[in-house]
Amino acid sequence: MPSMPYDPSRVALDSPQLRETVFVPGAEYDEVALSVELARLAYVHYEDHDAGLARLKEALGRVRFDDVTLFEDAATGTQGFGASRSSDGLCVLAFRGTEPTRLTDLGADLAFTLTDWTEKAGRVHKGFAGAARSVLPEVKQWLEQTQAARKRLIVTGHSLGAAIATLYASLIAPDRLITIGSPRVGDAAFVATLAGIDMMRLVDCCDVVTKLPPEVGGYVHAGDAAYLTREGVLASSRDEAFLRDDRTAAREEYLLHYAWKTGNVVVRDLADHAPINYVRCFMP
Repeated sequence: MPSMPYDPSRVALDSPQLRETVFVPGAEYDEVALSVELARLAYVHYEDHDAGLARLKEALGRVRFDDVTLFEDAATGTQGFGASRSSDGLCVLAFRGTEPTRLTDLGADLAFTLTDWTEKAGRVHKGFAGAARSVLPEVKQWLEQTQAARKRLIVTGHSLGAAIATLYASLIAPDRLITIGSPRVGDAAFVATLAGIDMMRLVDCCDVVTKLPPEVGGYVHAGDAAYLTREGVLASSRDEAFLRDDRTAAREEYLLHYAWKTGNVVVRDLADHAPINYVRCFMP
């Protein structure tokens, strides 16, 4: 059971950047714990003011990342960063998810027509492809700059950021792809381009975004789901009856304890999408 409590608040869902980092200086974190918190830290508004960038650098410094490069495209509203750690050669690409107050993000999400992923193969979500393409030159430059010292590369992101991370994984073949609350990104031909990549697609219980876009027109998920139970534990079973019963119990508990309280998200299916509710499952 996680020591960090579940957070049903609208702030956790809509403004994940407001919560300070959960990284503790000197503590050791495995790759999944690192990745889920780095995906959440991608929401820090480091592009808007120096204080935001200072917050990001301080959080990264707690886990010994000593260099960070920012990626941003104002036209598409795409943001992310590349962080490198000289102590062990670990490099991480992390991409920001949808911010409900930014029309560019909502536009990317709603452009769900499948389009050719000419950079590799298959067909993918048009809005996600546009977001990924917008900062691709900067990401390629960062990869070239870090190549000599880089020993391991992880790509991560939450929501829209998870979709961007998945698209990049098809191009750069990272050592590991860890996505948090990812929507479906493309068709089976696109998913085939990810063969051989170590993937972990985290799904927090009832998270509705992981069910979108629907399985129509060719959309399929990339890799099996790593399911987090209503109690915040990585499930060892993928049995459909177990998953259905766990989600039913989660919704009932949410209605009883959280849904009616001021400031909370109304339904569990949305509250489970909050980045911190993924992070809490992996913190020591």
